[in-house]
Amino acid sequence: MTYAKAYKKQFTISVISVLLLAIFAAIRPILLKQIIDDYIVNREAQQLLFFAVLMLIVLTIEVIFQFFFIYFANWLGQNIIKDIRTQIFKHLLHFKMQYFNNSSVGKLVTRVVSDIETIASVFGQGLFMIISDLLKMLIIAMVMLWMNWQLALIVFAILPILIFATKIFQKAMKSAFQEVRTEVSNLNSFIQERLTGMRIIQLFTREKIEYDKFKAINNKHKKAWIRTVWYNSVFFPIAELLPSIAIGLVVWYGGLNAAIDSSISAGEIISFIMMNNMLFRPLRQIADKFNTLQMGMVAAERVFKIMDSNQTETDSGEKITTSFVGNISFKNVYFSYIKGEEVVKGISFNIQAGDTVAIVGATGAGKSTIINLLNRFYNIDQGEICIDGIAISNYTLHELRNQIAVVLQDVFLFSDTIYNNITLKNEAITLDEVKVAAKEIGIHDFIMSLPNNYNYNVKERGVMLSVGQRQLIAFLRASVSKPSILILDEATSSIDSQSEKLIQKATEKITKNRTSIIIAHRLATIKKADKIIVMDEGKIVEQGTHKELLDRKGYYSKLYNIQFIQKKAS
Repeated sequence: MTYAKAYKKQFTISVISVLLLAIFAAIRPILLKQIIDDYIVNREAQQLLFFAVLMLIVLTIEVIFQFFFIYFANWLGQNIIKDIRTQIFKHLLHFKMQYFNNSSVGKLVTRVVSDIETIASVFGQGLFMIISDLLKMLIIAMVMLWMNWQLALIVFAILPILIFATKIFQKAMKSAFQEVRTEVSNLNSFIQERLTGMRIIQLFTREKIEYDKFKAINNKHKKAWIRTVWYNSVFFPIAELLPSIAIGLVVWYGGLNAAIDSSISAGEIISFIMMNNMLFRPLRQIADKFNTLQMGMVAAERVFKIMDSNQTETDSGEKITTSFVGNISFKNVYFSYIKGEEVVKGISFNIQAGDTVAIVGATGAGKSTIINLLNRFYNIDQGEICIDGIAISNYTLHELRNQIAVVLQDVFLFSDTIYNNITLKNEAITLDEVKVAAKEIGIHDFIMSLPNNYNYNVKERGVMLSVGQRQLIAFLRASVSKPSILILDEATSSIDSQSEKLIQKATEKITKNRTSIIIAHRLATIKKADKIIVMDEGKIVEQGTHKELLDRKGYYSKLYNIQFIQKKAS
């Protein structure tokens, strides 16, 4: 409801429409009684025509306000979910990386898309409709008592049974819908992961296994919905039967009194039959609307759970800079992804501005973690990381990351043009600048050979390009951003020899007079580094130049010799 404050005018129109709908709905049975008792029975045709026209006017006004209600209530719902969806996406953009590591992408997509869409129904078919129905019931009940209290009490005697049944139904449906939304999330998550990993499924002939898993999850989804169908199947026949009993009692008691002493008129009986439906139908509809409301509330709980979660990366830094000189220092840094399981164990090293430093080591040594910590994707447990003598926590996240460019081993390209994937829609980077950088790297001719060249759409995750081509695009992306610090994280480990030569050539140009960190698996690619840091099990075991480390005959020398022997054997 807080989000409705921005749309007071539309909210007010919806509320006024609800009130007037309830009032005009109650006028119809009063007019009907008068038409039957005063003009049909007494055969006054002229007055009958007048009241028939009056009834038509009332119905027309009702239709007009029904239009206002339906349009503005749904308009309000759609605008509110637009605002919620915008806010939750903005919220997610600033979440810690660890949150995404521990969360299913499919479930997050469900929250941002389908769960939020369900919230719109709270306004369009849920909350306002329930208020409208309750108002109608209240006014109709008052008209019944005013018209004939005896017949009113007969009708009211049936109401508690239906209200009790509705309450049980509503409680059961909430539990059922919670299960439904959970199974929807599981289904979305499963499908998203399998579609993304379809290559692995087909390469390892896992089609039947994944198909059987899908059938099991899909069956759970079906069972969750069948549970809601079961509750509906039990409740709605009861909800139809009770009003019919009330009508039977009204006709019996009213007809008996009309025949004996004429204390109840025919107009009252017919009006009560009409009002009986107007009283009970909203109650049956309220149960149905409660389904909608329950689904909306369950969805809202899940959406607001994300919005209320305190997973945003703390950005208390105030230091703003247009560029870094490039001096980097790690001072006794400790870090663990999981508390108690340290990945980085008290490392210390310095990188001078303009130097190219390589970090090497076996898988799991903590090399990539260094990069994550430098970019503040995670906060360190202990120690200090400084750039130009200032702790990185003192820089704003935007300024810090804006001055560091990273080329990852697993390149991610958006379903967009090559140009937009290079600039990431940074308007400050022109096409001419991109072309100049592409020529330096040696990728310009390849791009120009594609249909629409720089406007060629690489599709989702860049599937239209080879691994090497995607890597070159990522390298070009880093180059045009003109970073103060450049990081290559295993950037040449998954590409062919020709692409590797292109990148090595471009690396020499782009790293010149720029602080650069190279996380390397192929040791042959980092021979020219100013310094090599060797890591093992989260600790620094050696530091020095390529020649110094080979002469030392230590850990680095063993790694290098193993790779050299493997390469010679191949």
